This record gives sequence, C-alpha cells and structure tokens, in this order.
Amino acid sequence: MSVIGELARFVREASVQSLTQDERAMLARHTADIAIAGIAGARTHEAKALRALAPQARGDEAIAIAAAVVRHTEVDDIHLPSCTTPGSVTVPAALMLAARQGDFDAARIADAIWIGTELVTRFGIAIDGPNALYRGVWPTCVAAPLGVAAVAARLWGLDQAKTEDALSLALMLMGGRTGRFAGALSGRWILFIGAVAEGLRAAHAAQAGFCGDASLLDGPWLEKAQGIPADVARLTSGLGQSSIYPTLSMKPFCTARQALGAADAFMQLLDEGLDPNTVESVLVRVPQTYAGMISQPIHASNRSSGFVSAGFQMGLAAFARESLWDLERGPSVMTNAKVLAFAARTTVVAEAALQAEFPTRWPATIEVSAGGKTLTRTVLSVIGDPGRRLGDDDVARKAERILTPLVGTSQTAETIATAMHGLETSANAKRLAEMFAAAMGA
Repeated sequence: MSVIGELARFVREASVQSLTQDERAMLARHTADIAIAGIAGARTHEAKALRALAPQARGDEAIAIAAAVVRHTEVDDIHLPSCTTPGSVTVPAALMLAARQGDFDAARIADAIWIGTELVTRFGIAIDGPNALYRGVWPTCVAAPLGVAAVAARLWGLDQAKTEDALSLALMLMGGRTGRFAGALSGRWILFIGAVAEGLRAAHAAQAGFCGDASLLDGPWLEKAQGIPADVARLTSGLGQSSIYPTLSMKPFCTARQALGAADAFMQLLDEGLDPNTVESVLVRVPQTYAGMISQPIHASNRSSGFVSAGFQMGLAAFARESLWDLERGPSVMTNAKVLAFAARTTVVAEAALQAEFPTRWPATIEVSAGGKTLTRTVLSVIGDPGRRLGDDDVARKAERILTPLVGTSQTAETIATAMHGLETSANAKRLAEMFAAAMGA
C-alpha cells in the first residue's frame, strides 16, 4: 500500500476508543483549551480585522478564518518535536464543520480531531519542523491542508479511494516558504487562512469525484517539487498504535513557546521571593536556534512582538502579571514603562549545552543580577510540557484569567463548563460547536 494509502486507511478506521483513558482525557482537555482560545480570541482587534475581510463569511471561508483566530492568540497547544500547533488547525475545522452540517456525533468529532492532529504533527516531524521553521518553512501552515482534509474526510465518511484523493490533493495544494512579517496586522494569518481553506477545497473535490495521486509520497516528491526534505517513513511508523497527545504541550498563558522557558524560570524566582525592583540585569541563555527570535525589539503597535520577546514577557511577569493572559496586548500593555525598562535590561545569548536539548525540549537558563547577587535558574521542561502537564483545573483557571475580563464571571463559567465537557455526549458537542461557531460570527 502507498504511503498515502496507509494514511487514508488510518483516517477512515482510527477510533479514539483504541486510546487509553488518559489519552482520551488529554484529547478532551486540548479540545476545550483550543475552543476557549478561539471564543476569547475572536474579540481581539486583529481577529475582528480578519473577520472584516469577509464579513458575510460562510462555509469554508468561515472555517479557515476561525482557525486563524485561534492561532493568532498564541495560547494554543504546541508539539515541540514537530514545531506544529495542531489544535489551531484541527479543533476549529471539526467544530465548525459539525456546526455547519448539524451533525454532532461526539465520537466522530473526537475521532476527526485526533486523526487530523496526528497527521499535522507527523508531517511536522517528517520535515524536521523545529529546524525547517528557521529556514522559512512554517510547519503548521505547510501541514494544515493535510490535517484539515483528514478531518473533513472522516466527518464526511469518504471511502478509501476518495480519502486518498483528498489527502494527495491537499499535499499538492500546500504552500512552501514564507517571508518575514511585520506591522500591526500580520500577513501570516492570511497565509494560514489559505492553508486551511485549501485542505477543505481538496476534501470537497475528492468528495465530488476529482482524483489525486496516491503515489505522491512514495518517491522524493516533497523535496523535488516543494524543496522540503522529508523523512516520509515517519508519517506512517507506528501509525494508530498510540496517540500524539502524551507528547503535546499546552501554553499556560499567551506567549511564543520559545520565550516561555525564560519567563517560567523568572516566575519561579519571583514566586520564591525575588523583588523585581532590585533586578539590575538578566542574561537569558537558550538554544542558538531561537536566540535571535526572542531577543527582537518591542513594537508597541505589533502585539505579537510582546509574545516573542523574552525580556518583555519576564517584565510582564514582574510588574503586570495578569497581562500575560491578555490576548489583546493593547497600548496600555505594550507601552508599560516598567516592563519596557525591564526588557531593555535583558540580554539573550545562545548556549551550546542547551542546543543539545533541542528540539525534544526548548529550554532556558536565566542569570539574574539583583542586590549584588546572581540568581541562576535552568528550566528544561516548562509548565505545560508533558513533564509538567496542565490538568483540567489548570486549564479552567487559565480560561478564567483569559475570559473573565472579556465576558464577565457568569459567561466565563458557562463557557468553561461547555468546553470542558464538549466531547462527552452528542448534546454537549452540539452546545460546544454552536457556541464556537457563534463566537466566530458563523
């Protein structure tokens, strides 16, 4: 059987009932976390600008915009070995498709989310996503068409041949390398919308009888046609024997994952009694791969620069901690004088010993000079990583801090309850899918 044939068989036959109870609980928790991110994220100015591109968006366009809304929050899940954020692709696709079709079978929705998540992460692993990212390849965006096509194929019950066509067409529709984006409204979300929409386009075409190429991955097509080297065997090795969920990470607050190690280490010192007003300087050591990324300057009009900067995130932890859960990152946050001054006292350097940990772990060491002393802290696994997993209570507390300022206490409680129990029954799945779609204006 071809590689795409094996993937298609998995898409058609895999069931979450084959997973352990812990894995199913993780799937439900990640689904809730992503749904809450989207419901809250739809209220930012950037999300509103995305939705204004197509104010009457319906169908595939609305689904693709919803995925971009989730991804832009920087509070979605992440898989470090593949450098993909799979939940931002699969959960919005599954919930929005369910709402559009009026089919709320909870087991089938859960199956589709797992299947799509598995393919997104496996594709990221196959292309060495953590290193490909810094060569201009955005792993999640590249893998999104494949993951979304898989979600749709499972929800629509496509047969083996049509599922193969959907997956192969999705691969042929995927994008390649991206450029660097700047400004208050990032063009990267436009690319992300396109990637998700292409996955849906591929599934629709296959459903209508248009054919793909099931042999696409049986040779060097990815490298020759797309310029992306890949270990294709990693797409199918052990496929279906377990799930990717035990190796997924969650973010405890809004941040680029590369900056989280330094912020986590610094928050530990603060919680142990460090007075931030005594800090004279901070030296951050991280793998060379992303040292340059997290030392970029802050641009007040660009909210994403605040998520990426290690110094800024540590400054927020010190002087405006609740702002770590602020999805908007508006002017009052981005121009906080004490936070900016703290960021200016932060230096980021590459550390060879930490590079050896990458990409399995994305660690950080900080050296804090304060009151004539130097405090050092190394974090190999940050809060939210598999070794320090967030549980249901942690996800609920995270959601409260994100949602309450936006919608108030009562609606926050209702949203959390709906999301946390969203995959337990079809009635619950209906409530969650409709709530999510309503937040997106669909």
